[in-house]
Amino acid sequence: MEFTYKLLGFAFAAAEDGAADVAVDTAETATEMGLMQTILSGVGMFFPLIIMFVLMYFLMIRPEKKRKKKEQEMLAALKRGDRICTIGGIYGTIADIKDDTITLTVGRDNMSMVVTRWAIRSVEDVTIENESAALN
Repeated sequence: MEFTYKLLGFAFAAAEDGAADVAVDTAETATEMGLMQTILSGVGMFFPLIIMFVLMYFLMIRPEKKRKKKEQEMLAALKRGDRICTIGGIYGTIADIKDDTITLTVGRDNMSMVVTRWAIRSVEDVTIENESAALN
């Protein structure tokens, strides 16, 4: 027990000797700690927003960009004779392509119809030979 008091007495004496140095170091450390706490609290506050943005990007924005790119490639690859479906649900065969307008032949009588390029939803896999049998 006496050893413990001597040890504690030595610790108290050492603490009193270095109290002035410790006070200066403690003030600087407290300022640095306060600054670190402020930074960490700011990061902690914005962390959920950052996570929400990342999730929104991967769940909404990225798939939409892929879909748009695929659609643009499909519209750029249109050629005469392709069987297409418009956004209005009209099936036809491309007869002519000029800049942004496309002339379609539709129905048994091969009626002509002019639509814009953006109005095409998809290119069908049906060939022209099969089309005449399906329409008659």
